[in-house]
Amino acid sequence: MNAPGGKTVAGEGAAGGKTIAEEGTAGADKKPLFTVLTANAVSIAGNSLTLIGVPWFALETTGSPGKAGFVAFCAALPVVLSAIAGGPVVDRIGRRRVSIASDLVCGLALAAIPLLHHAGLLSYGLLCALMAVNGLFHAPGETARHVLVPDLAARAGTSLTRAASLYDAVSRGARMGGAAFGGVLVALVGADTVLYVDAATFAVSAALVTAGLRGIATAEPHRDGPPLSAARYRADLREGYAYLFRDRLMLGIMLMVMLTNGLSLSWSSVLLPLHAREHLGGPAAQGLLVAVFAGCALGGALLYGAVGHRFPRRGVFTAGFLVTGAPMFLVAAATGTAAPLLLTAVVSGLGAGVLNPILTTVMYERVPEELRSRVAGASTAGVLMATPLGGLVTGLLVERAGLTATLLTVGGLYFLVTLAPAVFPAWRGLDAPAAPDGTGPSRTGPATPAPAPAPAGSPPRR
Repeated sequence: MNAPGGKTVAGEGAAGGKTIAEEGTAGADKKPLFTVLTANAVSIAGNSLTLIGVPWFALETTGSPGKAGFVAFCAALPVVLSAIAGGPVVDRIGRRRVSIASDLVCGLALAAIPLLHHAGLLSYGLLCALMAVNGLFHAPGETARHVLVPDLAARAGTSLTRAASLYDAVSRGARMGGAAFGGVLVALVGADTVLYVDAATFAVSAALVTAGLRGIATAEPHRDGPPLSAARYRADLREGYAYLFRDRLMLGIMLMVMLTNGLSLSWSSVLLPLHAREHLGGPAAQGLLVAVFAGCALGGALLYGAVGHRFPRRGVFTAGFLVTGAPMFLVAAATGTAAPLLLTAVVSGLGAGVLNPILTTVMYERVPEELRSRVAGASTAGVLMATPLGGLVTGLLVERAGLTATLLTVGGLYFLVTLAPAVFPAWRGLDAPAAPDGTGPSRTGPATPAPAPAPAGSPPRR
């Protein structure tokens, strides 16, 4: 992990070769980084409202766990599809424009759900379609903001590790506040009102990016490459996937997080709402659990940003993942009261807080700036590949095997998956940052990517 004090961020400062420390003394501009952090926080707070509001809206209007799970499937599948194909589009259209358009479309899709419901025009199929639209446009916007962080961190005069930890800490804080607020709102005024508030958060995020990222070169469209064509698009897309597949560590991360994301969605979209309804008294308890988890994850991210560079990444990452996932499922299966789950949420949240800063820093270290959008898009698509099935399969399994049996099954699978960093040798690369071309130790100075091989057929985030 790169501490502040002289190492350049891969692929940045090519013209002058400035280090982060030199960048900070040459007149730091913190406004763009602050804008991205704030806009992402507002957007993620909206996502938290969606995670609370939509499952309850689906359960209230259909009464079926299976149908609620299918709504989650319809929301998640387009996220994967847009991430698969979206990396080159982000660069061609421009990261600022993609972020704005993504938020506006997501906000309109979510606002339409309660509007059509009150007008008596919302069918179950239309609900699934609107959630699919929301999912389709969500991933490109988040990718666009995420890949801007290294450039904006250098512009602000801060280290990459601290910027990555701050990005995740702000996201965790937004998730905590959004979940708590969403749970209270659902309990007081209903799930449909939550969706109105959710739509408003996307509008605010779009306005912040519109005003705060004007004139940032890396946020604008890339116009110095060859003209856009179907062949050029396929080449750009192939380059991102080729880079990802030849880096064994990043490929291992993608596969692991792909599985855990699918299992995590089964918790947030089906198992936790059902457990809260049957045993914990309703959506307010669900919101409290999510908020406690997110709050402790915020603390974990801030703590890691302050002292994480002193510890081996692989050991911290493995321990963090082991306490993050399986315990929540297993404790829920063993108890019908909130107190044990709240205690588990504290420990699991602290463990979760260290994960994204490590994953984000690894991606920023290993991938040159000119490939970052494409590799991030490919990685995002990979880690979300199992997500659509999480809610769908779990909803059907609950209807056939019952809630407790499903909790034990999913928790056991989660535990097995999170053993990967301790078992497979490729994960040793967490403690030995690679060069931006994935071939050796990290180096200072601008990165030159290796040529992409012929197609052989991300930052992964939790």
